[in-house]
Amino acid sequence: MQATMERAVLLERRHYTPEQASLWDKLSLAQKFAASSLTQFGYDLAFIRTSAVGSIAVLLCDQSPATISDDGEINTNPEIIIRP
Repeated sequence: MQATMERAVLLERRHYTPEQASLWDKLSLAQKFAASSLTQFGYDLAFIRTSAVGSIAVLLCDQSPATISDDGEINTNPEIIIRP
């Protein structure tokens, strides 16, 4: 019974809004693999920042940020401030 309830919680968390789906489409392949691994730990894709240097995907887990560079490098302790 416990395993069934845990699975239901995990499945519920995987429902993406159209905004999130369009964000996933903008990620590089390396970022998609890295983001997929972070979602297993409760992170959700929040936004992507693009500059001349490249793009940075920002994911949040209980207001704790993690970033993923264009080449898929994960930083779970980035020096960024997320505004409310």
